[in-house]
Amino acid sequence: MLCKIKSHGACAAEVYESPPGVASQRVIVIGGVACGSLACTFALGFLFVCFNKRERRSPEKDCSSTTNPIFQECGIQNTENPAVHPFSLKSIQTATGNFKTLIGEGGFGAVYRGTLPHGQEVAVKVRSSSSKQGTREFNNELRLLSAVRHENLVPLIGYCCEKDQQILVYPFMSNGSLQDRLYGEASKRKVLDWPTRLSVCIGAARGLVYLHNFAGRCIIHRDIKSSNILLDHSMCGKVADFGFSKYAPQEGDSNPSMEVRGTAGYLDPEYYSTQVLSTRSDVFSFGVVLLEIVTGREPLDVKRPRDEWSLVEWAKPYIREYKIEEMVDPGIKGQYCSEAMWRVLEVALVCTEPFSTFRPSMEDVLRELEDALIIENNASEYMRSIESTGTLGSNRYLSIDRKISASGSARIDPIKGHLQTMPSLPR
Repeated sequence: MLCKIKSHGACAAEVYESPPGVASQRVIVIGGVACGSLACTFALGFLFVCFNKRERRSPEKDCSSTTNPIFQECGIQNTENPAVHPFSLKSIQTATGNFKTLIGEGGFGAVYRGTLPHGQEVAVKVRSSSSKQGTREFNNELRLLSAVRHENLVPLIGYCCEKDQQILVYPFMSNGSLQDRLYGEASKRKVLDWPTRLSVCIGAARGLVYLHNFAGRCIIHRDIKSSNILLDHSMCGKVADFGFSKYAPQEGDSNPSMEVRGTAGYLDPEYYSTQVLSTRSDVFSFGVVLLEIVTGREPLDVKRPRDEWSLVEWAKPYIREYKIEEMVDPGIKGQYCSEAMWRVLEVALVCTEPFSTFRPSMEDVLRELEDALIIENNASEYMRSIESTGTLGSNRYLSIDRKISASGSARIDPIKGHLQTMPSLPR
């Protein structure tokens, strides 16, 4: 049916008969086009909904995914740990009283104190929007702590990844950090005695030995420092903060070098200059911590005279010249066994060697510190015996002292990088 336009503007309809079969074909074509368009519309709508749903869920999936290369490269297929729980933001807000009690701040963000429904006290670390540590560090710590578990590592209880929030939940360490107890606010309330300082470092050393021997391929912490050694209710030292931790490079890795991470004053100079990472980088940082517990000084203090800014450079001449009394923290003077103190200083000296090949392993360091604590405890018991009886005590303690003097100190050879028995340093 076509429409012809007359001169007066009206439309007069004139009917023309179509050939047989043409009308039915036209109906079929029009119907097919309409159905196709409708199907395409539904398909596009379905894809749009699915895509939006996936986008909304992607941040949470990124936090809890177990396909991170840090595990794949070590051959770990399943990193899910039933001890690590996902928390909702609402439950975190309830536990912390809407982030009421601030207990500290670090490179990642603020840390708040909270209590879970069953009564456990927790420390809730919330990533700051201005933090230099990003999603990579958050995911790194989440996945790493989901795989490792040791009594001298601060465990991860759970996490929250909701509404652009990145939150990690840990047990609350009631005695704070080693740093705070050495020269922070806590040190003003009560001085940390020498045996406890040594015991805390032994705990941290055990945690590092575990990391360096984990799953056939060691984990390097990369940020060992006194503020990352936390103390629980029994003053047990635990290593914390794994945002920068990495698996050690292996032979055949395409790119063994990596971006340098760490803290000024603790950073291994060889790692800084070469960007080649090894377990000996942790050893250097741990050696700085040992100097901290002996001296009570910060690793880097620009408020002091220029030649005293670096704790390592300031302490080494005193150690080499046997001037122990001039470098020991005034708060513990006269309250330590000289033999035990020298053991620790000798270990600290070789740990902070500029070249990593001259440094010991953490296993060697741990053995030396454990020996030093035995000597310290025996000396303390011997002195208590003198004070309680007014005599020189039992022959057992005298024989121990004689054995120590006769055998000399077990020292770490700075040339060969392992332990050897050498004559005692002059006292």
